[in-house]
Amino acid sequence: MIKVFRFLALCAISAALATIASAQVYTTIDFPGATATTLNGGPNPEGTNIGTYTDTSGVIHGFVLKNGVFTSFDPPGSTSTTPNWISPQGVIVGGYLDASGASHGFILKAGQFTTVDAPGAAGTILTSRNPSGQMSGESCAVASCLSGTTHGFVVSNTGVFTSFDPPGAVSSSASTVNPSGAVVGSYTDSGGGGHGYLRYQGTFTTIDFSGAIFTFAGAGNPEGDIVGLYTDTAGVNHAFLLRHGVFTSFDFPGAIFTDAAGINPVGIIVGLYVDSANLVHGFIRTP
Repeated sequence: MIKVFRFLALCAISAALATIASAQVYTTIDFPGATATTLNGGPNPEGTNIGTYTDTSGVIHGFVLKNGVFTSFDPPGSTSTTPNWISPQGVIVGGYLDASGASHGFILKAGQFTTVDAPGAAGTILTSRNPSGQMSGESCAVASCLSGTTHGFVVSNTGVFTSFDPPGAVSSSASTVNPSGAVVGSYTDSGGGGHGYLRYQGTFTTIDFSGAIFTFAGAGNPEGDIVGLYTDTAGVNHAFLLRHGVFTSFDFPGAIFTDAAGINPVGIIVGLYVDSANLVHGFIRTP
């Protein structure tokens, strides 16, 4: 599950640990009038973020946030929209549900939507796009990617899909593909355990936060930094940053749940948190 999809799923369910420096600045992001907000990607070089908001009818929509201005969007026919990534060129990719509940990937470029479906898959979600046009995502065994088995993939700028799963995985997803072609993602093993992974030149490296019972690697940047969330032995979910082999755990101040969903090249992190009143907000964490 990706971004808001994985948040919904997680609510149902050896490295050094660094401490958060006092210099970190956290900013809450709430779409006006929304009952829940997430930030899923950005900011890109133009300072644009993307995310989701839930309206008072319970419908999830995508939005762009630039210079303090929110712009809502949905692909044609969407009943639920989740943008997952915005490229340096401003191209947005993500997933949406149609009226039948089936998941599709989408590209939003220059105001035009393109639907993307992995060949032979019942459902599809796109999760990132690098500057060369290569994209990552997940194909789903059932129509809605909110449940069921999934497999990670990358698709070339010429439209060639390559599907893969880490060794021992029974289900997997690809969260981001960076300019070098390295893929960050997550998988579930046969015992139900959750792990992150890095795939580079066909070789997989597992990512597990030290002592965690669950790890989800949600995004990476060209510098090799990786962010995501982990579940501690008390069942509490925290965000993490993995940089130069060192894990840093962090939580939005006062949050009972924190998930880091994106990191840009200069280390600005975006994501979502749940406050003590169980309300969901987006956040920006600046270095």
